[in-house]
Amino acid sequence: MNRWLLLQLSDSAFPVGGFAHSAGLEAAVQLGEVGPGGRALSSFVASALWQVGLGALPLVRAAHERPLDIAAVDDACDAFLVNHVANRASRTQGRAFLATSARVFPSAEIRRLDAAVRAREALGHHAPAFGATLAALGVPREDAHAVYLHASLRGVVSAAVRLGLIGPLEAQRLQLESAPLLDAVLHECEDHGVDELAQPAPLLDLFGATQDRLYSRLFQS
Repeated sequence: MNRWLLLQLSDSAFPVGGFAHSAGLEAAVQLGEVGPGGRALSSFVASALWQVGLGALPLVRAAHERPLDIAAVDDACDAFLVNHVANRASRTQGRAFLATSARVFPSAEIRRLDAAVRAREALGHHAPAFGATLAALGVPREDAHAVYLHASLRGVVSAAVRLGLIGPLEAQRLQLESAPLLDAVLHECEDHGVDELAQPAPLLDLFGATQDRLYSRLFQS
């Protein structure tokens, strides 16, 4: 496994537009459910990670194992994401990830995946696109899960900083303190299939669904 490739994929400089999304945190803040620092933010982060573990990692796994069947995995993802904001954000990020990867990496398989999404042969949801792309790059499934979960945590923590809930140093401490939870989520969810998709934190989904109705907003979701 090329460790430099893994570091590149997990780098926040890899341009896929993830920082335009807060995973529902911005809406939760405006609704008064999460305030600066404290237990509420830590609880939100934990819920968001379990949401990813049970609601996205099975799709990453399925697409990683069956990249040629990405359209079917995409359809399953689309049916699962009934929240229109989350559904739109997933498609936006997935298409951006594929388009960037097709330009950066010399892989005919990734270019084929990107062309299929552009031709509307697949929807291009983020988790399936991520899994199929990392399979094409030869990244083991376990590492693909870890990078996806790490990026999800980084996105929420970054959103918390931009929303003024915590400072950059506090954000780094929160990310460090989340390591045992990351391990727990990976251990619990790494072998789940698409038929086991679940939404363990429905309140986060409800918060996120109100994003388009916020009076002012920094994020798309």
